[in-house]
Amino acid sequence: MRGGSRRSGRAARKRRKKQESIVQTVSLCHQPQYVRLMKFLHQRGFTSSLLQPALFTDTGRGLQALKTIKPGQLIISLPESCLLTTSTVLDSYLGQYIKSWKPRLSPLLALCVFLVCERHRGEASDWFPYIDVLPMAYTCPAYFTDEVMAVLPTCVRRRAVEQREAVREIHSLNQDFVKSLQPILSQPVEEVLTYEALRWAWCSVNTRSVFMSHPSNSFLLGQDVYALAPFLDLLNHRPDVQVKASFNDVTRCYEIRSVSGTLCYQQAFINYGSHDNQRLMLEYGFVSPCNPHSVVYVDTGVLTDVLRGDRSLDQKIKFLRENNFLHNLTVSSEGPSWRLLTALRLLSLPQTLYHQWKAVLLGQVVCEDREEWSIQTAKTLCQRLLQDTHTALEKISHLLQQCDQPVREQLHVAMSLRQEERCILGSCLEALGDKLRQPEKLSSSQRDAS
Repeated sequence: MRGGSRRSGRAARKRRKKQESIVQTVSLCHQPQYVRLMKFLHQRGFTSSLLQPALFTDTGRGLQALKTIKPGQLIISLPESCLLTTSTVLDSYLGQYIKSWKPRLSPLLALCVFLVCERHRGEASDWFPYIDVLPMAYTCPAYFTDEVMAVLPTCVRRRAVEQREAVREIHSLNQDFVKSLQPILSQPVEEVLTYEALRWAWCSVNTRSVFMSHPSNSFLLGQDVYALAPFLDLLNHRPDVQVKASFNDVTRCYEIRSVSGTLCYQQAFINYGSHDNQRLMLEYGFVSPCNPHSVVYVDTGVLTDVLRGDRSLDQKIKFLRENNFLHNLTVSSEGPSWRLLTALRLLSLPQTLYHQWKAVLLGQVVCEDREEWSIQTAKTLCQRLLQDTHTALEKISHLLQQCDQPVREQLHVAMSLRQEERCILGSCLEALGDKLRQPEKLSSSQRDAS
């Protein structure tokens, strides 16, 4: 009886684990806002019999395949009339203000101001059916609170702060142009084109636009490659999926063609590019689990802190900086990158071997004991980064108990990033420990580098 009870418990746990791993899907196509969106697109020449909007338990909103999509099959062909581009903006009521303004505005700013003005117009806007399905807020660093910023890895925190400041600068530096738009607004301009509104528009363009090159014009300044693509922008990213995406100059449609195919009733994905999780979080506001492109970046500050006992450290760091060897120092699940290992080999050199600096940068290994020092230092770096990751996860756990929903969503993204880094650092430490335990692997790495 007791043994049977244990077996039943294990079976129940297995069933529960299997149920949890199954992705639940709820169709969104009957909800009023999506009915309006599809009607809006249909009037502009787009229909979709292959995909429908749906809510997935693992990724949130996405597109579900209604039929099995075969490799090479065209899954979306969105007419040019459905795309929101700078041409749309210049042909609108905003056109005269943008065309006459000096100095010229950037394409990004033109799109952002148009989105804010159209959202302000509400149902009177031609683009209301699309704007109505856009997220109300985003989990990009531009939205992060200082508490969330503080739990990010050092490298990504610096870039996150730069993103937040860049959006603030766009708002503050264009106040004169913003004020010129008062005649087309039904409320005071300072209540409509606020920093928060511009931040929402900036994140909408940055996270959802597709690449589409436009002819240069005399009204806007800078490269114009943005196009907001309703319905198409519901496609989520998966790093192992392959698609072909581009604007077809013959059909005048933006087309997505599947390379690998999708099973019926499964979520259809696209690939935003071979980005690591830091890049995905910065640009799109999410983290991809088990991302094969993900690495952990080693900040120069951590490097110098670990090696602070070396009296000639400043000179070595200066040499690495002059030779452009202090950025993209990373570790992956398989071990330290070539760039990091090369930098560590140089940092291992005593003064008597300074004449070999350039040879080391070209991949030459000095000797076995210096190689062992480099591997051991890489291990120390990983341990330091792992300690920082554990501390950050503890802080996140504490913050989650006392924050409201918007901050909670931001913290979950930061937590996902830290959890992925914890896995990478753990695997890297195992690989480095294996190398140190087996001297022949050190010799092998010397041969590989040579």
